[in-house]
Amino acid sequence: MVAGLPLLRRIVLAGMRAGFSRVLVQSDPVGIGRLLGGTAATALSNDDVGPAPDSRRRIVILSANVVPQPSWLRALRESEIEAERLYADTSLTAVIDTADPAAVLAVAARCRGAGELVEGLRARFDWTDLKPDDAGRFPLAAPSDRRPAEAWLLRSLIKQREGFMSRHFERKISLALTRRLAVTRVTPNAMTLVSLAIGLLGAPFFLSSSPAYQLAGALLFLTHSILDGCDGELARLKFMESPHGAILDFWGDNLVHVAVFACMAVGLSFVHAMAWPLALGALTIVATLGAAARASRQIMRDTPVGGDASWTARLAEAFASRDFIYLVVVLSAFGKAHWFLILASVGTPIFFLLLLWIGARQRA
Repeated sequence: MVAGLPLLRRIVLAGMRAGFSRVLVQSDPVGIGRLLGGTAATALSNDDVGPAPDSRRRIVILSANVVPQPSWLRALRESEIEAERLYADTSLTAVIDTADPAAVLAVAARCRGAGELVEGLRARFDWTDLKPDDAGRFPLAAPSDRRPAEAWLLRSLIKQREGFMSRHFERKISLALTRRLAVTRVTPNAMTLVSLAIGLLGAPFFLSSSPAYQLAGALLFLTHSILDGCDGELARLKFMESPHGAILDFWGDNLVHVAVFACMAVGLSFVHAMAWPLALGALTIVATLGAAARASRQIMRDTPVGGDASWTARLAEAFASRDFIYLVVVLSAFGKAHWFLILASVGTPIFFLLLLWIGARQRA
């Protein structure tokens, strides 16, 4: 078991996520049936050793003691290599482009392991050393390597686009929680709902001008942000991502922001006995929902803004950072959380306008 999944199942799911059309496992079909359930993988059998197809095929061979990243397997599948030449590394990972895949499968069917298979293919094909990629795979030499492998997998879950505090504080907590949740039956959607509930629970505390109440609300808001990272981490770690889960996570997060802004507006209106804070709250909420609806794929996807990105894209990404929550915590400690609404009523519409501008420039 590695991070909540049997290693063989993790390898299979990574291969499927990497886009391989077929995943064949060299093992007893009876013994691995449970591990492969719900996947498109099958045990290698004599039925797979038939006439060669008309087109050339890329075959990637992976030892059953290697924990892979889907991105690494995808790179092996798509890399430029010489046809009819075997590329292999010391971890018994091998890649070959061949017009006779049945011949490779025939050798695999006769071998008792990846080492014997690679040696058999080296006798049949010219071969070259495959450059190892320590960032893409983690070989397990002994059971004691399981925990380092899990730590390696968890580090890979950190998104490239992260705020400073999110990367150096929140992620350390959320990854520690995710590591423990991975061995349970808790689903990513369940974590999303827990995070949503905690965030909504914290919003009413901002109706008060009391520092104690506001700080309690701010800490609940921060807890929501931390747990909001766990659902995505858990989904990526256990290959449980889904469009519905992503939608639930995204709009749940925005619902919490709207609730917090609304309560801040009402609380500030109580303090000053005036209606203008309600107008600021309405402006902030409309801009928040508009930005959520119009968020471009470039800003929302998990990629950093490159060096050639426009200053508008960089500024929009900076606005999207959730490090603002720490400002809410500091202000709340002095009973001034409502001040954040004034800042948000300026910054959120600017963010919305930037997204509209970036979208217009991309369509031009």
